Amino acid sequence: MSEWQPYNVENHTVVGDLRFYPDLHSPQLDNRRNVLVWLPDGYATSDQRYPVVYMHDGQNLFDERTSYAGEWRVDETMQALASEGYAAIVVGLPNQGELRRSEYNPYPPGSGDAYIRFITETVKPLIDSTFHTQPDVAHTGIAGSSMGGLISLYGFLFYPAVFGFCGAFSTAFWFGNSGILNTIDESATGHGKIYLDVGTREGPTLAYTISPDDLDKMGKLDLAYLNGVRHIRAALLEYGYLEPETLLYIEDEGAMHRENEWARRLPAALRFLLPR
Repeated sequence: MSEWQPYNVENHTVVGDLRFYPDLHSPQLDNRRNVLVWLPDGYATSDQRYPVVYMHDGQNLFDERTSYAGEWRVDETMQALASEGYAAIVVGLPNQGELRRSEYNPYPPGSGDAYIRFITETVKPLIDSTFHTQPDVAHTGIAGSSMGGLISLYGFLFYPAVFGFCGAFSTAFWFGNSGILNTIDESATGHGKIYLDVGTREGPTLAYTISPDDLDKMGKLDLAYLNGVRHIRAALLEYGYLEPETLLYIEDEGAMHRENEWARRLPAALRFLLPR
């Protein structure tokens, strides 16, 4: 039977207490993956209960050794924010390689809804039964970038009884024919808090995902990406979100579609989202 273990990757760059649960089975997806949990300083000697943030692409969150595209430095950021009064448990869910594109896509033919149900029905009960969490909706969040931003925003909107805040970095808006706009139309109520951002030089990412004909129609790539996320912002404002109270929107001048850019914007996002 699997149990929580200390993180043991050789020559890792992790700061603080990171643990992992090996090969957790997902009945919703019929696959297995490790689950990573970063615990705040002082966790082991305190009865304090903490908010929880569920994050995707777990390989890239804490450890440069396991990252395939750079590290978010979530551990260093959380330690720095502790001095400002922010504390949380962060759960990292590694992606499944070539299955990432399906699991993070909530629209046909993707399996994104099953992936979110894996989090809500399998991972969250495990976390809440093991660690000192605040399991209520106001203290439970979800965050990710690109397709991870898409599935985070979808999960937040579709499961408002579970997730009370969302970090959607550089959201991959185009899946399902910009289906996230329909999801906002169908599900947004103004509940909780959303951090939404985009860099102004993210366009090259579209070249790998959209046909040449569509690119011609969309015009310049950077502006296409920027406008896609701007449409999400406009839709959220239309359906009850308020700036800056419940929606923080950032356009990062010159920023590209990279982990180091998301790492740089992460502290501001967490300051907005986390209760203090």
